[in-house]
Amino acid sequence: MKSKKSAIWASIAVLLVASIVLAACGGGATPTTAPEEAGGETVAALPQGQELANAYAGMYKGTVVTMSGPFTDQDEVVFNDSIKPFEDKTGIDIQYTGSKEFEANINIRLDGGDRPDIVDYPQPGLLKYAVEKGYAIDMNKLINPDWIKQNYSEAWQELAMMTGPDGEIVAGIWARANGKSFVFYPKKAFDAAGYVVPTTWDEMMALTQEIADDGDTPWCIGIESGAATGWTMTDWIEDVLLRVTSPENYDAWVAGELKFNSPEVNRALDYIEAIWFNDAYVYGGRKAIPTINFGDAPKPMFEDPPKCWFNRQGNFITTFFPEEAVPGVDYSFYYFPPIDEEYGKPVLGAGDIYAVFNDRPEVRAVIQYFSTGESLKVWIESGGAISAHNDADLNWYVDPVTRGVAETIRNATTFRFDGSDMMPGAVGAGTFWKYMTDYVSGTITRQEALDAIDASWPR
Repeated sequence: MKSKKSAIWASIAVLLVASIVLAACGGGATPTTAPEEAGGETVAALPQGQELANAYAGMYKGTVVTMSGPFTDQDEVVFNDSIKPFEDKTGIDIQYTGSKEFEANINIRLDGGDRPDIVDYPQPGLLKYAVEKGYAIDMNKLINPDWIKQNYSEAWQELAMMTGPDGEIVAGIWARANGKSFVFYPKKAFDAAGYVVPTTWDEMMALTQEIADDGDTPWCIGIESGAATGWTMTDWIEDVLLRVTSPENYDAWVAGELKFNSPEVNRALDYIEAIWFNDAYVYGGRKAIPTINFGDAPKPMFEDPPKCWFNRQGNFITTFFPEEAVPGVDYSFYYFPPIDEEYGKPVLGAGDIYAVFNDRPEVRAVIQYFSTGESLKVWIESGGAISAHNDADLNWYVDPVTRGVAETIRNATTFRFDGSDMMPGAVGAGTFWKYMTDYVSGTITRQEALDAIDASWPR
């Protein structure tokens, strides 16, 4: 089992590169159903399925498909912009409801029978609960299985496989993907100050001290995110853990086989504390970290002069930057540096997986649409998103920063999916977030936090 898991993780470094390479859309897939009639004319199925063809023929005009997920604020705006062309062409109204309390409430809604047609999960571990309960519908019943195999790499397909009451199913389809091992900085001001991009951890820490000595605050950090408060800290732990121990130990940790209160995790936290708990290094000091929203954290970088200089975050964070900020001019990024040479240049990443809970023709049409790169084209062109689809066109990536992110992923020696997103939901989207927040706030010690997370792991 472990060798299979390692193979998946080894191949996933390739998948995000493949996801931005133009592939033929269609090409050889077999229709899932016979052609249907629209206005007396036959509507031939598209590679994704009959229902998508019917939708473009206007057969579902006036219908509503409900969708729930974590997109709020600017993310919700960009998402709605990205689906508008489909809505205009088909007349289907995709009603998306975003919530900062999504992770805390979605299982309650599902258990109570209040099930949206489609749910966007940023944490596969949280979706597993719905699959185990038998709520989620097998994608092979909704989308042409040949299309899924054609438009997703094997690694993404494996990550979507989960076990329900009747056996293994394709629990969802992947949409937006992102890399997380990046440090964003205000390039124009950075260059003017004469600073040099660090390539090692020691160089980054030396630059951190240099900025502090210059009377400025090096790091912009915030972990507030409603019910999901704390996830920014878990990302840091995952990223640093990949730099101080082996990929195999990382996998064991995600699986619950390596304890949180282990030497490996503690070593990662030593490196993090050296930055987070030094008030001279963090905007507002340690006490401010739990109160600053993750999307607001980088905003002081764009003041004149910058109030802080570095924000370690996924490439999606650029959607929270000022609209007038020009990528490659006003801001850029550097790779979150390695620590131990033997572990190379690891990259941490994640993605959104869409699951379906109600089976109607218009719902099938929408989920078939989401299985295409076209569904993310507007988002890709606006920056802050990387498609997990093989049919996404490289020319859509007009933002040089996002293109650079893809290059960084291409050169990764190790790629791992966000650990907390893969853990059981009660831990990854629960105790891990909570106790890391308490630890950063200073209400509990590091050992108390790690022991509490270990004790919460499902037996």
